[in-house]
Amino acid sequence: MPFRKFLPLCAAFLCSLFITIGCAQAPNPGNTANSNVNNNADPIVIGYSNWAGWWPWAIAEEEGLFAANGANVKLKWFDGYLESMNAFAAGQLDGNCQTLNDTISFASDAVNGEVVVLVNDNSAGNDKIIVTSDINSVEDLAGKKVAVEEGVVDDFLLTLALEEKGLKRSDVQIVPLETGAAAAAFAAGQADAVGAFPPFWLTALEREGSKELISSAAFPGAIPDLLVVSQKLIDTQPDQVQALVNTWFDILDFMQQNPQRADEIMAKRAGVTTAQLQQLKEGTRMFTLEDNLEAFQVGNDMKSMPFAAKRMTKFMVDVGFIPESPDLSKLFNDSFVKTYAQSQ
Repeated sequence: MPFRKFLPLCAAFLCSLFITIGCAQAPNPGNTANSNVNNNADPIVIGYSNWAGWWPWAIAEEEGLFAANGANVKLKWFDGYLESMNAFAAGQLDGNCQTLNDTISFASDAVNGEVVVLVNDNSAGNDKIIVTSDINSVEDLAGKKVAVEEGVVDDFLLTLALEEKGLKRSDVQIVPLETGAAAAAFAAGQADAVGAFPPFWLTALEREGSKELISSAAFPGAIPDLLVVSQKLIDTQPDQVQALVNTWFDILDFMQQNPQRADEIMAKRAGVTTAQLQQLKEGTRMFTLEDNLEAFQVGNDMKSMPFAAKRMTKFMVDVGFIPESPDLSKLFNDSFVKTYAQSQ
């Protein structure tokens, strides 16, 4: 995902930037976390990587929306999505942007706990399996080399697609590479297929005759993209978690009211042109407040994250992604989304 190349800014620079913009831009009166940022406190560190649903966080940094909501935040960019998850699980981050299945995969190993507090988006076609011209069906992948970032989101998509056609992941030759490297390897003719999210599938499609075989659009609800924070952060700084969630909805408002400026910021963060950005946004369904409230509810289909989590967990255990099911009872916390909703 879900994209998943600027160096993180130092905390001092961020704080001064937030003060400057915060003075020039009044906070959204609808927010419940409009307290002043404590510039003497260490910022909370949130990881994110190259995915269309997470690029909007750069808007908050550029436009002072963190400060407007009282959030003392340092964004840390990761070129490799897996690297961000490893850092979060090891306690090096206070939160991270990651998918539901990947959150489940790392839940047992996270030293400070991992809790979903917000849905940024659902992948609705932006995760893709790109193949060579001679591959015309999922069944044709049998015995072929598939480059993919092993154990993460597009590996999951690949496995879902294979299972649907009665195949196993072991029926293909996995070429384990970080997603950007996987797309480059495919474009260079070193693999027959690749699983990738944007902007990396643009690289894959540069190979002559390459094409999309299947995408996340075929599996609605299978790839929700989330803001996940540590249980330690919730216990020690719940006000900062609330400020983060409030900021996200201000970002969505900014995107709606200032589409050109928002696209410029996101394109810069993603390392693509604004024209390419439009193509990459098409397969990403951004989640509104109402979508979030629905997603956290217990249900009987993939629109319900608790339902999806159980199904994904069983699937990942069955295929050997994880040895056993982690405790899912504390995986979701909708209180911050609900508090925001009550403030509107």
